[in-house]
Amino acid sequence: MFTRVKTIQEVQAMRESGRMLAEVLNILKSRAAIGMSTLELNNIAASELKRLGGEPAFLGYQGFPGVLCVSINDEVVHGIPKVDKIIKNGDIVSLDFGVIYKNMITDAAISVIVGSPVSEKDLMLVKVTEKSLLEGVNQLKAGVRVGDISEAIQAKLDKNKLGIVRDLVGHGVGHELHEDPNIPNYGRKGTGPRLDKNMTIAIEPMATLGRHDVYVGDDGWTVITKDHSRSAHFEHTILITETGAEILTLI
Repeated sequence: MFTRVKTIQEVQAMRESGRMLAEVLNILKSRAAIGMSTLELNNIAASELKRLGGEPAFLGYQGFPGVLCVSINDEVVHGIPKVDKIIKNGDIVSLDFGVIYKNMITDAAISVIVGSPVSEKDLMLVKVTEKSLLEGVNQLKAGVRVGDISEAIQAKLDKNKLGIVRDLVGHGVGHELHEDPNIPNYGRKGTGPRLDKNMTIAIEPMATLGRHDVYVGDDGWTVITKDHSRSAHFEHTILITETGAEILTLI
């Protein structure tokens, strides 16, 4: 389904969904610590979302067993929370979360370095990946082409010589977790579908310190860099307006 123009009521539900999501990610960011299991983070997310009155969008989606995707270092996305997966000093931890409120869905992710960074490159990777997301957001307004977003993200990542994961992309979001169109993190300005006012999309650059190639791990979910280089992932759900954009998953 191509992402639809949202009604005033649907936009308001997505604002509330996005507010809950942002609050949970902020809590997780503040509480992620050395020695904590990824399942503990999952359980915090579940508890806080229940308190806020939302429903998890990921739990049971195509069989996913958690409410939160927690991916560490060379794991790009879709890491399954586990009791025996322990966060170590310097780990880059990606936290990807989805929320349903009044049947409307938002999706967002952050990457955090827990403890002390092990290298300046890790700091650069996280900082630049987040900035590339904002470069994509800056292209948004009614009538924008998908390629305009993709080229802006690619330019920022290429400038810093980061690998751009090509097998995974951003997407429309709202009535479903994943809607058309796909929004790649590489591309050419002036190409791809046009996006209209009051459509909602999830932009999510995924970058690595090495090559772009990835594979799916033995659990059938976790996406890992083939060269085992470290990776970072940022994502926001965004409402396209007449002249710009409103980030719905930001407090």
